[in-house]
Amino acid sequence: MEQRSAFTLQMRLDNVAVIVIDVPGEKVNTLKVEFAGQIREVLQQARANPQLAGVVLISGKPDTFIAGADIGMIAACRTAEQAQALAQQGQQVMAEIAALPVPVVAAIHGACLGGGLELALACHHRVCTLEDTTRLGLPEVQLGLLPGSGGTQRLPRLIGASTALDLMLSGRTLRGAAARKCGLVDDAVPHAILLETAVALALQGTHTGKARPQPQPQTGEAPPQSQSQSQSQSQSQLRRQSKPRPRPLRERLLATPPGRAVLFTLVQRRARAKSHGHYPAVDSIIAVVRCGLEQGSAAGYAAEARAFGELAMTPQSAALRGLFFASTALKKESGAGAEPRPLRSIGVLGGGLMGGGIACVTATRAGLPVRIKDLQPAGVARALKTSWDVLGKQVQRRRLSPAQRQQQMALLSGGTDWQGFSQRDVVIEAVFENLALKQQMVAEVEAHCAETTIFASNTSSLPIADIARQAQRPENVIGLHYFSPPEKMPLVEVIPHAGSADTTLATVVALAKKQGKTPIVVADRAGFYVNRILAPYMLEALHCLLEGEPIDAVDAALVQFGFPVGPFQLLDEVGIDIASHMMPVLQQAWGDLFALPAAMAALQKDDRKGRKNGRGFYLYGQRWPRGRRPDPAIYRLLAVTPKSCLSAQDLAERCVMMLLNEAVRTLDEAVIRSARDGDIGAVFGIGFPPFLGGPFRYIDQLGAATVVSRLEQLAGRYGPRFAPCERLKKMMEARESFLSPPVTLADDAGAAG
Repeated sequence: MEQRSAFTLQMRLDNVAVIVIDVPGEKVNTLKVEFAGQIREVLQQARANPQLAGVVLISGKPDTFIAGADIGMIAACRTAEQAQALAQQGQQVMAEIAALPVPVVAAIHGACLGGGLELALACHHRVCTLEDTTRLGLPEVQLGLLPGSGGTQRLPRLIGASTALDLMLSGRTLRGAAARKCGLVDDAVPHAILLETAVALALQGTHTGKARPQPQPQTGEAPPQSQSQSQSQSQSQLRRQSKPRPRPLRERLLATPPGRAVLFTLVQRRARAKSHGHYPAVDSIIAVVRCGLEQGSAAGYAAEARAFGELAMTPQSAALRGLFFASTALKKESGAGAEPRPLRSIGVLGGGLMGGGIACVTATRAGLPVRIKDLQPAGVARALKTSWDVLGKQVQRRRLSPAQRQQQMALLSGGTDWQGFSQRDVVIEAVFENLALKQQMVAEVEAHCAETTIFASNTSSLPIADIARQAQRPENVIGLHYFSPPEKMPLVEVIPHAGSADTTLATVVALAKKQGKTPIVVADRAGFYVNRILAPYMLEALHCLLEGEPIDAVDAALVQFGFPVGPFQLLDEVGIDIASHMMPVLQQAWGDLFALPAAMAALQKDDRKGRKNGRGFYLYGQRWPRGRRPDPAIYRLLAVTPKSCLSAQDLAERCVMMLLNEAVRTLDEAVIRSARDGDIGAVFGIGFPPFLGGPFRYIDQLGAATVVSRLEQLAGRYGPRFAPCERLKKMMEARESFLSPPVTLADDAGAAG
């Protein structure tokens, strides 16, 4: 049976060919290698009309133009030459679209990313909608790649090298208004008039593919019924005659050879400062863009395809694509075999930093009404201010209007009593880390809420079974561990205890997804997964400090390794007091490996809580407006004379090896369900370097034998805390790996669909 084409032609009475992109059987449009022939065929059908006036490309999906290329195509390539040929094929198809003798307009609604934007760039004009779901960008760098179908050459020529490099190197996306402002699209309009605006733009062009100055439609009116009427009515909606957009003086200066040299020097320097040389795609993007601007398009396209092929074979790209497939697969999982309950409204207990952040993501991302309870009105006000500040930044960036901010704030309310809690579907507790207090919260929720209300505890270390021990309905109790700050950190750990109902688990997983989180289900063991593997890493950093290694040297070593911040900066952000409170719980469960050094008592006695009280490992405040400096008082408190003795590589290896060893133990003990979940948890929860793919992929990359050997060397030098776990030694003997087999990149690609 012949497969239905993803591209269908609709010829209008005004001789504009509307090509509808609708990949059969898929929720979103993605470009596949077999589509090249289908695109050529539909373009040939359109050109068969001798009166063809223009072509409009539009999506048949409700909220996606083209979300990118199917990454499974790259996974199928075994050599750089095969991946290069894939890029060349994409370039050729885009070139054929650009060479059409009539105006071609991309009508964009929804996600227009990667290969989707490259297709739009090959068109002569672009118009997009103003809806929030519409995003345009080239995020290939996040997969360790560069745009391979002409994007590195067309985008700089359209919007200028500086803006184009910023978009490609960051992978960020633009909404409609921002895309119009920078010249990426010719106009941004309401969805109701998208097609008619694109048709009008095509009809104003000439048969050379060049368009006259394009008019802009007004907002608010639906497209007319008849095609002949639609042209005249859409013309009457045009609100202005836009003139060719003059290039800013900055871009004109950067287009000169001296200006271009300065631009690329600055971009290279800034990119290296952020990537520390760990992401080869960054350097490749800069080099390929520069090649095209200085040596011409032909050289640029050749360099782009060649670089695409080389990057596709790098371990960094394989790791980043592996994370993409893993997170995509997680989005499809419910966590349990049961159906989740409907979610209509949520309660939050505690108005602190965590409670305020949880309430914020629940209201602003999940769109659910939230009632906040705190002992003091000031706590409720503080929690509400968290959402106000987050939404205020979006208003400043013109992503929201003040009216939209008010609409979202209307979802939030609070008080000091239980009013408004009787019918909450889930109540999330974010009070102080104290078992008796959390048990009291369970009892009060059971007394004031419905029998079906789920109690979700945001605990970082306390066993959920202990929290549920005195509950009347323990099947409704579960752990939901967010990371600070909740409005920024993407991970959440879902922790069912032995008595949690499957429906409870599925409902909480569904809630986390609505909040925009990536949930992983972990076992109810002390520290769960993320804090369990983070603790030995942080403790080893403390051991290095107590040996005399400077605070900033240790942090710099781990940042150079690939972490976003060093362990001491992270301790300051999380709170030294919170970490100190958590460690005894872990020590009681897992032994002296988790014991705090005795010297840390001096920091607690000195009221060192971290950034929140301005007293941590670093100095804070107006004294250091351009950066942080280690507080010299720390060395005096710990009776340490700072002196760098170890290299950055040695410092990083000590901390990272402790983390890897503990991660394997958690898998062996079934704290996590799979190595995949462990990689996602480490990358999204603590910032483990994404280009390494997570601790388990990194162990696979090094080889179990290498990891065991390094741990044994460290144990001989620093003590038995480095002794490799049994699972690693068995894997070394059997020459096994965590992710391949049985899970391979190609397997993941197939699952991602």
